[in-house]
Amino acid sequence: MESTTTPSWEDDEWELCNDDGFVYKRRRTRNELGPSSDAGPAQPGSGPDPEAQEMGRRERKRKTLLKLKAQYQREIDQWEYLSNTLRAMEETTLQLQQRRRQTVPPDSSPLLEVPRTESVCGSLVDDLLLQVEAQEAIIRDASNLCDVAEAMSNAHEEEANQSLIDLPIWALPASPRELLASLCDQ
Repeated sequence: MESTTTPSWEDDEWELCNDDGFVYKRRRTRNELGPSSDAGPAQPGSGPDPEAQEMGRRERKRKTLLKLKAQYQREIDQWEYLSNTLRAMEETTLQLQQRRRQTVPPDSSPLLEVPRTESVCGSLVDDLLLQVEAQEAIIRDASNLCDVAEAMSNAHEEEANQSLIDLPIWALPASPRELLASLCDQ
């Protein structure tokens, strides 16, 4: 007479694994189930080699970490470029402000005074022209930074879209078994 109850090892066949902070659930092998298992000791060659599985897991982990490292390095390089551009922009603005201070005497306020001679008018026009040029340089640099940020955003969006497009589920001639096999490989 057959029993309709499931063996005790099937009730507890899943385990939580913590692999350097990456937590996942995996099915226990019969060897890990312990003495309550109904099956006898595993025979050599009857299942996958645990050492080969461990080596495969380590290789997949190494490849994933290298890919993640490359992605982070690209982002760091982009942020360093933006930081250097911003720093150069600040230096240019500071130089233009220093040049403006050198041309205007500190005790006079050219915007509040009414110019009386042509030389004062020329000085005032030159000062205003320097201000406009400084503002134009700031706006141009900010526009360039916005263009770079937009390009980074577009590249990130394109990369995310491409990763979805590259999924094996979109391959038309694949059978469900081939699809499951390819998804299990990743």
